[in-house]
Amino acid sequence: MLHYGSCHCGRIAFEVEGEFRQAIDCNCSLCRRRGGLLAFVPREKLKLKTPVENLSTYTFNKHVIRHHFCSTCGTAPFGEGPEGQMTAINLRCLPDFDLESVEIVKYDGRNH
Repeated sequence: MLHYGSCHCGRIAFEVEGEFRQAIDCNCSLCRRRGGLLAFVPREKLKLKTPVENLSTYTFNKHVIRHHFCSTCGTAPFGEGPEGQMTAINLRCLPDFDLESVEIVKYDGRNH
């Protein structure tokens, strides 16, 4: 299934292909503050619809995950994992996606 997503202001827009049945609710220092619900897809399943220059990026801890966000509205629609192989989609940034349709899985990122 093809989903369309964006940051709040639309400066970052994308489409992603995937069947999302679960979402990760992580309690690491960043996710806890950001409040995203994450689902994972291979990087090739995400197609950026706006210029890559619109992405601001933050890394922390081991600097393995590139957390992308919009410098205009502050929304964090997705992040990319090791060597750009995996993408973590913030399901809250897919406006037409039914968040009630996914199982929420707690992940203890604080201690991992």
